[in-house]
Amino acid sequence: MGDWQRQIGAMTLFVQDLDQAKAFYQRAFGLQPQFEEADTAAFRFHDLFVFLQQADGLPGPAGAVLQKGRDGVGQFAIIVEDVDSVCAELRSRGVQPLSGPADRPWGMRTVTFTDPAGYVWEIAQEIQADATA
Repeated sequence: MGDWQRQIGAMTLFVQDLDQAKAFYQRAFGLQPQFEEADTAAFRFHDLFVFLQQADGLPGPAGAVLQKGRDGVGQFAIIVEDVDSVCAELRSRGVQPLSGPADRPWGMRTVTFTDPAGYVWEIAQEIQADATA
């Protein structure tokens, strides 16, 4: 194999209502589109571009994916140092959590929420192991 970074640089999320999704990403994450066309908008999350692509008629994630979100598992995770403060910031921007913040058995404290297309986002913080255990 060649010498290349195995880091995802961009991903595309298919949405039924681009204007609604774009407004949510601007409000929830405080980001402005880096690129826009009639049927797409790109947001930059540090080293990752998230493209929102208009896709009429395609249903967003639901069912088992949504249930996993209620259990604290996101399709996309942002790792932070303080989940509770990020959750408070998201709430102040009108984002309602799907679950959490809660300590999870896999060693993370998470809060999950959905975007208008139903994709589940997770904000996660590593839980420090108890030194006395």
